[in-house]
Amino acid sequence: MERVTHLYSRAILGSITIVGIGWIFAVPDRLGMALTFQQVVVVLLGLSIAAAFIQKPYGEKAGNLEILLGLLAIGSWFWMSWNFENWMLRMADRTLDMWVPGVIAIVLMLEGLRKAAGGIIAGLVWIIIVYAFFGDHLPPPFEAEVFPPTKVVLYLYADNNGIPGLVLRVIAQLVLAFILFGKLLEISGGSAFFNDLALGWMGHRRGGPAKVAVVASAAFGSISGSTVGNIMSTGIVTIPLMKKAGFQAKYAAAIEAVASNGGQIAPPIMGATAFIIAEFLEVPYQDVVLAALIPAVLYFLVLFLQVDAIAARFGLAGLPKSDLPVPFQVFVKGWLFILPIGVLLYYLFWLGFNPGLSAMFACIALAILMVVKNRRLPSATEWSNFIFGGGENLMPLILIGGAAGVVIGVLNATGLAFQLALLLTALGKSMGIMVMLILTAFIAIILGMGMPTAAVYIVLVTVVAPALIDMNIVPMAAHLFLFYFGLLSMLTPPVAVASMVAAGLAGSDMWRTGLVGVQLAAIAYLLPFLWVFNPALILIGNPLAIALAVSSAVIGGWMLARALQDFSATTALGLIWATVLLVGAIFIGGSTIWLGTESLLVVVVSAIGLAGLLYLRQRDKHGVLETA
Repeated sequence: MERVTHLYSRAILGSITIVGIGWIFAVPDRLGMALTFQQVVVVLLGLSIAAAFIQKPYGEKAGNLEILLGLLAIGSWFWMSWNFENWMLRMADRTLDMWVPGVIAIVLMLEGLRKAAGGIIAGLVWIIIVYAFFGDHLPPPFEAEVFPPTKVVLYLYADNNGIPGLVLRVIAQLVLAFILFGKLLEISGGSAFFNDLALGWMGHRRGGPAKVAVVASAAFGSISGSTVGNIMSTGIVTIPLMKKAGFQAKYAAAIEAVASNGGQIAPPIMGATAFIIAEFLEVPYQDVVLAALIPAVLYFLVLFLQVDAIAARFGLAGLPKSDLPVPFQVFVKGWLFILPIGVLLYYLFWLGFNPGLSAMFACIALAILMVVKNRRLPSATEWSNFIFGGGENLMPLILIGGAAGVVIGVLNATGLAFQLALLLTALGKSMGIMVMLILTAFIAIILGMGMPTAAVYIVLVTVVAPALIDMNIVPMAAHLFLFYFGLLSMLTPPVAVASMVAAGLAGSDMWRTGLVGVQLAAIAYLLPFLWVFNPALILIGNPLAIALAVSSAVIGGWMLARALQDFSATTALGLIWATVLLVGAIFIGGSTIWLGTESLLVVVVSAIGLAGLLYLRQRDKHGVLETA
């Protein structure tokens, strides 16, 4: 039985990868099969549900029950795919052969979602579905449009505004390819190359291993797009090195968690959410990447400066050069790994190809370079890790995409999204835009404590984004605001999934790790408010406004990094300096808001701030503040 289960699991996981690649390369069209995206994504969804039952069995091992439920899920979703074109012509009939398989398919999807992504997100989707059936009994503004139960089922099951809708299409056409590219990079040794290169380059410097964590996590995280995956890839190397160099466990874990979480905002690839943002805004993916560029640079700059300050405060030197790889040798041995990323950027930004297709060309380039570098064809183990491991990585994301279809579909069809948007808009107009933004940030963090970033963004963009845009906030600024605060839930206690995972690797207390992580990521809690009031920070505006916004934000970020670490000073003078720096950071960082987006006074106050920082730096050379 165990062998049968193993073969079944391999077949399911492999099929997810193969079907996804075939769809990206338009294989059905080349074979003369006229398939719509709805017909393909539901097949991927059925396979992912089956994989979830096998990967997360009810007992210690998967058995007949898991196989049976998986086959039932595949069959019910394949039934919709097979009949989709015919049903589109007679959807109003709602016959038994249409809605009964739909009930089975949706229930099994939610159970698979519970197993793969946790009970919180599954519970939220169940609440949304119950609302679709009984929401008409609630008082305004929560009263829902009345729909017959069979119509609700078919709307979710087979309508392109339901489960087989926008989010699943984005995952199948775009995100899937980047997940596979990241997996192939990991298998080929690309992640180890970036780690070793960062280690050789930064490892010997003050607090070197922590700086390695920042650089390596930014590089690999922008490709993997997964905070936890990034921690498990780079953190297993950097966290022990940081502890060896003298970093306390809470600092080692927090630095890795914050750096890995930043991978999702680091261009050029970012995480899955960036593709969804582009689809919702109906703009090229490149526009989202450019808008996210400066905030990402500031995020890692402030983190890097704080890491340096921590190392200076505790007198932590770098690792001996003799124990580190030689950067030039690492580069000579692994420079080939840079070429596939170049291929990706060439197709994505220069030729303007579809992002999913661009990523698949990068995969092909990487596979060829693996053969050249290793002077052999990929082994059976390597192929197995790519095909089956890729399917395993894709499975929870596809299920989340299906859940997103339920949320978007129900909120729009029942009119709840519109009613809540009106309510939030009225709240914002009566209490002010700042109150509205703080409330939105709070909601995003609370929701994100139990859901992945993409799921949080999807819920918020359906309900909150229209209200923000109605208040004259630039659409890109509003969407990135929601994205950032959904992401920050990974670092914000009490849940703080990223901090929890990193603390487990470091043997640190999760609460202490989480609080240090919030401190290290402080700028990410402030930047979204800044670009809402001045979109020049996300490169929307004239050159002068952009230059002033970026330069003042850089100086403000530098002051913030210094202030946050100087609060550890034990002398009264040190605490006074820390307070002055913190106030200065907020004033100078937001000076384009207080003084005007094109005011030359911004240059004056920024210059004063820079002079203060240079003075403190010069003073540090003759003796740093006495610290704990």
